[in-house]
Amino acid sequence: MTARDNERYSIEITDGRSINLVPEANHEHLNEKQLVDYVEHRREFVEWLREQGKDPQRREGYSDYTAYETSYKAARFDRWVWGEEERYTIPPTPEHADRYVADVVTLRDVSNSTKGKTEEALMRYMRWVAKTSHAEQWDHQQLFRSGGDDAPRDYLTRRERRLVREAALESDDGWKIATIVCVSLDAGLRPVEVARARTEWCDVVNQMLRIPREDSSKNKDNWRVSLTKRTATALDHWLEERETIEKYEGRDELWLTRQATPYDSRSLARLLRKLCEQAGIELGGRSMSWYSIRHSTGTYMTAERDLKAAKDQLRHKSSKTTMKYDQVPVEDRRDALDKM
Repeated sequence: MTARDNERYSIEITDGRSINLVPEANHEHLNEKQLVDYVEHRREFVEWLREQGKDPQRREGYSDYTAYETSYKAARFDRWVWGEEERYTIPPTPEHADRYVADVVTLRDVSNSTKGKTEEALMRYMRWVAKTSHAEQWDHQQLFRSGGDDAPRDYLTRRERRLVREAALESDDGWKIATIVCVSLDAGLRPVEVARARTEWCDVVNQMLRIPREDSSKNKDNWRVSLTKRTATALDHWLEERETIEKYEGRDELWLTRQATPYDSRSLARLLRKLCEQAGIELGGRSMSWYSIRHSTGTYMTAERDLKAAKDQLRHKSSKTTMKYDQVPVEDRRDALDKM
């Protein structure tokens, strides 16, 4: 690549640095037409990162440092995809991202912190891909923390689970919010599963969700997921109430937002933070997302039963994913100390 090419294929950022849109290792894979196509793909991605990637609604972008690091990690991922497919292909798919994390990120001889930063870069990239193409949203549960710890990320304590449930039951939105929360507390629903949930999943008589293979995130099997009696009763009330609401007419989604759209990770995170505030839960610097509910379900299911029960309840394809929940919660350790 010539000096002129470097200038054409770069974006100037702070401190006299620039983001090279086409790293040399990527350039070697491309013919002239592919290069032109890839440059535009990368330019749009980097501009999105800098201008609105952090919070599109507020048009708030990431720092130049984060954009720089994310850009190069995404380029390395693209290069791996081309090698796997033995051809140039854009954009990558969620399946590519899953395989890259499992086969490359997890096995790299680097710190857990570095692995976590790579996962975060991929999550930004795939979020942009989903917004700008026909690719599905990548539903990924981060395995490594950028701080270096691979234990579950911030999760609700037993007391907080109860308080969130109680706050949801106080909601003035009929049975909808109550059932989203209660079912998620029982089943550890991922955000994408809340969006995909259908009325046909609900078996209130047998107190379970029956998730068909085609709707089972990341898995190839049908799943039967246990629900408590209280949750099944709440669901029964919601299904009856739902029949009277106009926006659900002719639709089979179990839950819709007030705008009649499926929930996503951002709307669910806002809901959880609102419930925590109403319940008087101090976050103490924790980063609460809808996965905080899922992590708490996995953690306490493992503590009460075993890893096999947690694996089945959370619908994990691999036991390795469930292993990170094999951590005795701090309050349980405190109880143990009191009894010693």
